[in-house]
Amino acid sequence: MIDAIISIFLIFGAGFALIGSIGLVRLPDFYTRLHGPTKATTLGLGGLLIASMIYFTSRGEVSLHELLVTMFLFMTAPVSAHLLAKAALHLRIRSEIELPKWDK
Repeated sequence: MIDAIISIFLIFGAGFALIGSIGLVRLPDFYTRLHGPTKATTLGLGGLLIASMIYFTSRGEVSLHELLVTMFLFMTAPVSAHLLAKAALHLRIRSEIELPKWDK
């Protein structure tokens, strides 16, 4: 039963990491490329770390290193993405996506 739970978390984590990596390569501009590593890859790495935590805990070892890494990742990824976006706005990097005009 534990092996099935670990396998589910591994597949979940690997799938999201793959989707985030593909998004980083395939999306058209800088701002949309921020979403790949900060959203999907963060969830993917979280799933992989939770699977590792369950595996080592089921063997009788208390494993809190993965929990600390997961918490650190979930706290720092949004902050780093925000700082990258602010730096891109400061450098006036243009987006390839046309935004709707709200002035009439």
